[in-house]
Amino acid sequence: MARKFLYFVAGMVILVLAGAFVYQVYGDDLMEVAFVPDTEFTAQDVLENNVYADTSMWLARPELVEGNPALWLPQGYEDSEPPLSESGKAAVFFVHPTSFLKKDHWNAPLNDQESQDRARIFLRGQASAFNAVGQVWAPRYRQATLGAFLTEKPEGQRALDAAYQDVLAAFDYFVGEIPSDQPIILAGHSQGSLHLTNLLKDRVAGTPLANRIVAAYVVGWPVSVDSDISEMGLDICETPEQTRCIMAWQSFAEPADYGRIIKVYDMTIGFNGEPRKDTKLLCSNPVNGDVNSSSPASANLGTLIPNDDLSEASVTVGSVPAKCDPRGFLLIGDPPEIGPYALPGNNYHVYDYSLFWANVRADARRRVTAFPAR
Repeated sequence: MARKFLYFVAGMVILVLAGAFVYQVYGDDLMEVAFVPDTEFTAQDVLENNVYADTSMWLARPELVEGNPALWLPQGYEDSEPPLSESGKAAVFFVHPTSFLKKDHWNAPLNDQESQDRARIFLRGQASAFNAVGQVWAPRYRQATLGAFLTEKPEGQRALDAAYQDVLAAFDYFVGEIPSDQPIILAGHSQGSLHLTNLLKDRVAGTPLANRIVAAYVVGWPVSVDSDISEMGLDICETPEQTRCIMAWQSFAEPADYGRIIKVYDMTIGFNGEPRKDTKLLCSNPVNGDVNSSSPASANLGTLIPNDDLSEASVTVGSVPAKCDPRGFLLIGDPPEIGPYALPGNNYHVYDYSLFWANVRADARRRVTAFPAR
């Protein structure tokens, strides 16, 4: 695992540094050349019925113990609170972010080992935040490639739509397998959160399932307070103990430059059919467990910091503040020394979970504990 992790890190350093240079000097056009497939879009075969009954279709699920990345904990870390009883735990459905970077396919083949290894490493630093409050289910899915987000070609949206069908199939299987009264946490990052926003609209809103959702963590994807939330079936998490609610944030160090994100965001239509232009983003503060607030670094329970050889990580307490700005982005003060993957504009997208890993862990526990009895 350590060797694979180092290999991944080396590749990501090259990707981020080269990508940042290309992005700053040449802009969107060359990024499209570098990452957007120039092949025709090929419709994916529909997955066979009940394909997610096969444990190999999951990166994490209860039956998987050896090598399960969602069970990872930082070296020497111990929770200060006693373990929850099994009857008091939730079932966690986690959708991983984009890990397929190639341009030879619009959607990742399930047998692409490189993207699968990346996905497992993402789960270590993200889904692990939830392993104290329930068993994590994280499906493999034929995700859209990175280039699908960098183009206006219709193939990009078709790739995302195809990936979403896999996520829906996995979720339907997940719901059918867990106890019919068990509380559920939904969580994801980036592309995974995009799919979760649609899943909330299509599978949760207006259904009895909404009453079972402890919280939905749709992190690293813009959610419009005015144009999206009303169609997603849950309220905004406005207080730390609130349940049946949504958390979302996008992390930027200062000075933050998120102009390109806003430019694209303002051209889109929300779930309610109205433009998202000039609407505020949902900005949850993962330190406080509320919205549109600020918190000092001293309130941060722990940020994941990699060790020198990047094969493990430790938790550093009190190092990163958080503050929602007027548009709805989460500002984290001066650029923290957390790793080499910051994106142009002081965008700490890759670290949305790592920056507040222990606080997310505490937040999930607090909401599960507060969730009404079955």
